[in-house]
Amino acid sequence: MTGKCCAPPRDGGHAETETLLAAPAATASVGQVGILTPLPGGEFRMGGADPDAVAGDGEGPVRTVRVGGFAISPYAVTNAEFAEFVTATGYRTDAERFGWSFVFAGRLAAGLRRETRRAPHTPWWCAVPGAIWAAPEGPGSGIDARADHPVVHVSWRDAVAYCAWAGARLPTEAEWEYAARGGLDQARYPWGDELTPGGEFRCNIWQGRFPAQNTAADGYDGTAPVDAFAPNGFGLHNLAGNVWEWCADWWQTEHTIEPRVDPAGPAAGTTKVMRGGSYLCHDSHCNRYRVAARTHNTPDSTSGNTGFRIARRPSRRL
Repeated sequence: MTGKCCAPPRDGGHAETETLLAAPAATASVGQVGILTPLPGGEFRMGGADPDAVAGDGEGPVRTVRVGGFAISPYAVTNAEFAEFVTATGYRTDAERFGWSFVFAGRLAAGLRRETRRAPHTPWWCAVPGAIWAAPEGPGSGIDARADHPVVHVSWRDAVAYCAWAGARLPTEAEWEYAARGGLDQARYPWGDELTPGGEFRCNIWQGRFPAQNTAADGYDGTAPVDAFAPNGFGLHNLAGNVWEWCADWWQTEHTIEPRVDPAGPAAGTTKVMRGGSYLCHDSHCNRYRVAARTHNTPDSTSGNTGFRIARRPSRRL
């Protein structure tokens, strides 16, 4: 289902409905979850026909889509922000309830890497007991030095619970792509068509030979701060690489070429859309850090390279 840099599903996939865990009773106060960036909305060309598209991902055809005005966070939700949510509500994530989450093997100490169950077909993914948002590499790890990094090991359901507390929601896939394009038409990346314009690194992706060697030439061998790289034309950061971002939509791969207004995906499904790629993406195996690229996972799945950002409509300060 997913590419090499994308964590496997928690249980191999299963049918889901929109039934969620009860939303936290507490709600965030004004200013507690930061300022969202208002976007006017409008018409854009969604999708792509890139030769690097992964077969079956449903990137195409290129189609005209119009989205209404909305606001979106300029950054992915950080560890510090998620900690405020947990402190205020006592929320327990899916990774905590299940007791484990997927961690990239290269992020683990040698002993733990040897002892941990590997994912079939993608042995660089380890099912680590005790890996959660506050302990990204399992027991003994922490986020004290990563307060401004994106929260990870959060499922789609966890992201929706955070949004309910924040008075927000996840962006639709169409909103996410409109925002990521930053006003550019059919550019490969949020900043243009060159991956490293003028030799400048513009995103946090795998540098080297996957999965054995990451040179960290872009400055990071794991997650990076949410504002580590220059923003796109809309002032939004890290919409390519760093962490996959959950969207509201159920996954589908068949798209009409007819113009659409605020498409929101099918009414039901088994997996949810993720966009943007992560620090584990590399063009040798998974060039999914392009704007049109997409993947998916079950709503209860978690990993060390998946997070989210929040949106709201109509656009206003939270």
